[in-house]
Amino acid sequence: MGDQGQEERDRGTRQGHTELFELATRQHGVVSTRQLRELGYGKNSAAKAHRVGRLRRIHRGVYAVGHEVLDWNGRCMAAVLAAQPAVASHLSAAYLWGLLRYRPERIHVTVPTERRQRRGFRVHFAPLRTADLTRIERIPITSLARTQLDLAAMLPTPRLEKALERSEELQLFDLHELEAVLGRYSHHPGSKSLRQALAIYRPSPAFTRSGLERRFLALVKRAGLPTPAMNFNVVGLELDAYWEPERFAVELDVYETHGTHAAFERDRLRHEDLMLAGIEMIRVTGPRLDREPRQVMERLGTLLRERQQQLSVRRFPGYGR
Repeated sequence: MGDQGQEERDRGTRQGHTELFELATRQHGVVSTRQLRELGYGKNSAAKAHRVGRLRRIHRGVYAVGHEVLDWNGRCMAAVLAAQPAVASHLSAAYLWGLLRYRPERIHVTVPTERRQRRGFRVHFAPLRTADLTRIERIPITSLARTQLDLAAMLPTPRLEKALERSEELQLFDLHELEAVLGRYSHHPGSKSLRQALAIYRPSPAFTRSGLERRFLALVKRAGLPTPAMNFNVVGLELDAYWEPERFAVELDVYETHGTHAAFERDRLRHEDLMLAGIEMIRVTGPRLDREPRQVMERLGTLLRERQQQLSVRRFPGYGR
């Protein structure tokens, strides 16, 4: 009877070890004390596993199983388990979503209520809704939209814009979800920066071809610049705005007209044709014209004056000597 009981205990121990390693494998090599208890590991058995090297303490209440060194995902999962209930967030979430090309050295997690900071990772406090939570590679994480909102509070504008662009490249960008998260957290410290960065993604009637042309022409006249010919044909090409004396053109860009590989190729060939014809051209996008009209007009005025000087020197080689 004693031998049979020992066999059953040994079988139960082996089963417990198997379940432990299976769980750890799913969680990038780490488990929590709570999970150990659910697997039948009492305080003494967990301590014994720690002594023999089967468990290695990473944080209070979190152990690595059979690993001397954890990879980045394991460190991230360990921080989430240590701060439970928690999710990976901010720079850590951005890396998991593919928005950053480098792995942040410090792990960031978000918890629902304020608590003491933990060694080894950064804890943020914010009540999150179900819509703001998901998993990537089995790691609990903030949704893409919430991650982008958190990034807006941390990153300078150029890096935020690059992160948004990266999500578009990955075909993850979702303006509707971003507008929804801004609605849920209107007082978030990143909301203003994110709204500004999203300006180029929001559709606007002013960005249609005809609306953009009217807006551009009105700004040119208000700035006191020479009035260009609109939709003017030169060397078989129609130019949105053309200053014939300066042989200078402006192409007014609407994103929807440049969204294919064929359009991309045509744009480059068109630019070459204009250069061969001695015509200089710049591009102005609808969002940029709407966002910073004064700067666009100032730069346009400078370029027109420089172009006049260039043509004067070509016509009169001795000019200015």
